[in-house]
Amino acid sequence: MTMRTHRWCVAIAAALLLAGCGGSGEGGNGKAVALSKEQVRETLPDGEAMPGWKESARPTAVQMDKLYRSQACPIKGNAGCENSRFFGASTFRHDDNAATVTFLVIAYDSEQAAHAAYDVLWDGYYGKRAGQKAKAFEIGSIGDERDARFGTSGFLGEPGAVTQTRVGTVLLWTETAATDKGGIDEEAVRDLAAVLAERARQAQNGDTPSAGLDG
Repeated sequence: MTMRTHRWCVAIAAALLLAGCGGSGEGGNGKAVALSKEQVRETLPDGEAMPGWKESARPTAVQMDKLYRSQACPIKGNAGCENSRFFGASTFRHDDNAATVTFLVIAYDSEQAAHAAYDVLWDGYYGKRAGQKAKAFEIGSIGDERDARFGTSGFLGEPGAVTQTRVGTVLLWTETAATDKGGIDEEAVRDLAAVLAERARQAQNGDTPSAGLDG
């Protein structure tokens, strides 16, 4: 993952800020529920959930429209964004190891829509975000569907990783990178993906998301 990727992650979160300033999830009826814009924002980790990290762009959610479909689903015809409702992002940096992570969420109107978009977006775009030589790795049994790749695509072998997870009606991503070779590893990426997935599960269960990294 190159430094250009770092800038892309921050740019997406910054764009959302400008526009929006101001296991499977199940509701009480046993079915996965569509999240509101506020629930999408709450799903994104905040400073309290990320001890040791600093916010670069605070959690923000926006209603999906033509502009945000082009950012969230940047493939032909914005495929993968069908029946999407909201798009959210937050970005953090870790000064100790020169790492950055961007959390992304697309909320759909049904579990079927999220499932239909999963392979479209992973195969068509997000699965390539860690570089051409990135390798798949396991992130555990989080969510209903999950994928992850870890690569060293920078000119100096800088590490980068991307995870994609579906929890009920939402698709979730972590995009992680570091300027130092030891800045991130698979274990750290797993922890970040697990926090995001658990917060999505809590939101779909009607609870206030509270999952976070261990301090």
